[in-house]
Amino acid sequence: MTNQTMDLYNESKIKRKRSKLEFYLKEAFDRLFAAAALITLSPIFIAIAISIKVSSKGPVIFRQPRQGKNGEEFLIYKFRTMKPHAETNGVTQAKAGDSRVTPVGKFLRRTSLDELPQFLNVFLGDMSIVGPRPHAIEHNKLYSERIDGYMLRHLVKPGITGWAQINGWRGETDTLDKMAGRVQCDLYYIENWSLALDVKIVLATAVKGWTGKNVY
Repeated sequence: MTNQTMDLYNESKIKRKRSKLEFYLKEAFDRLFAAAALITLSPIFIAIAISIKVSSKGPVIFRQPRQGKNGEEFLIYKFRTMKPHAETNGVTQAKAGDSRVTPVGKFLRRTSLDELPQFLNVFLGDMSIVGPRPHAIEHNKLYSERIDGYMLRHLVKPGITGWAQINGWRGETDTLDKMAGRVQCDLYYIENWSLALDVKIVLATAVKGWTGKNVY
């Protein structure tokens, strides 16, 4: 964890006390939900894996280092949606008409089906069902210098979905204001978290949170 992150943690205004029972309940909710999703959605996993494999060269699963709770690194899992390529200038977000995105990948990204392997991240304990979305490490370095309190997002485990995503802050963050809006929602979630709020976010995600016009 960087000194900057430690300073932000020490200066945090997020001081609401929660019982150990609340954290245990969230952990149990995450693991049980992830296990059920992995079992129930296994036919979809197989179908997606086959479609990726037959439509383009490269691995089925995309892996990338991300930062989780307390800044600890882990490998995030996603279905591969781009042609294999090497990044020369850091991590570049996908944009409208991005030539790197495969036809199958475009559908997966638009519907968020590429995120399904993250249920394995949840089951392994690196992520939660609900929490701030984990950004690329290069983006953390960039925005931590430009947005106050940005690294406070790492006070909790990152999530597959979150308060920001169901409130319209999903997809490309091509301006500083868009990222700042997402961070504001993430910090609201951390400060106001409850199991009831998690359930509310999961239900809202099921209804409206899987697609978005800014997702490429």
